Amino acid sequence: MPRLFHASSLVCACVLLFGCASQNLPGKRDPRDPFERMNRVTYRFNDRLDKAIARPIARTYVKITPRFLQTGVSNFVDNLTYPTTIVNDLLQGKIVQTCADTGRLVLNSTVGIGGLLDPASAVGLDKNDEDFGQTLGRWGVKTGPYLVLPLFGFSDFRDGFGRVADIFTTPTYYIDNSTIGWTIWGVEFLDTRARLLNTEKLLQGVYDPYAFTRNAYLARREYLVTDGEAVEEPPGEDEDFDQPSGEPEGGATQPQSPGTPPPPGAPRSPPKPPQPQPKP
Repeated sequence: MPRLFHASSLVCACVLLFGCASQNLPGKRDPRDPFERMNRVTYRFNDRLDKAIARPIARTYVKITPRFLQTGVSNFVDNLTYPTTIVNDLLQGKIVQTCADTGRLVLNSTVGIGGLLDPASAVGLDKNDEDFGQTLGRWGVKTGPYLVLPLFGFSDFRDGFGRVADIFTTPTYYIDNSTIGWTIWGVEFLDTRARLLNTEKLLQGVYDPYAFTRNAYLARREYLVTDGEAVEEPPGEDEDFDQPSGEPEGGATQPQSPGTPPPPGAPRSPPKPPQPQPKP
């Protein structure tokens, strides 16, 4: 059944990655990504699988499906998973947002014909995005190492466990009819992949797509957890992890002690301007 598949697959993916946690790239690396070698292998596997199966199906769906129908499917999927947002609104103590999101769900489920339409946005009830990974972040749980999960894509330790918890707040988990459950899961997957087609242009010409997507994912998750508020990093947080001592980061020159000659190739200090002579 889909609900067992989601939970068991995520757990197995996490166990598989934890078992490979000793693999690291030598030398220079991002401290947020200590399992980079393993993650890059998983990234290539996911990318090849996506190019072979998911992307062609999504492109065909977008090509043959009228735009208004695509919008209706996206609205339906958003409405179906919206209880997860409401539950995490409440867990984060966002009472006003909980009430607004509950009203949005009720309005779209009734007047919006099961979520196919979005009258809530027209009356000022904007869509929010909350999940248990964000809730853990609001509670002070650190992200942990960055991970790329087989089949499921970008994540980290915190969001990986958050995804498992979110399964139990999704209505499709409680559907016992396997045919209906798998059909809804297929629609969700197709809609999600179709939405990502426009983002592929961002990777064109990127020297390292893996690093680009990793940084984009982590920045996006931080933005969601803090609700867009800037987070002040502790001193030394942005220093290079493997920067040798004595070598300046980013090629900056270190101050020289008096009388020390500059290194070869360094620009000479500009001459001092002439001092005015006192008049007799």
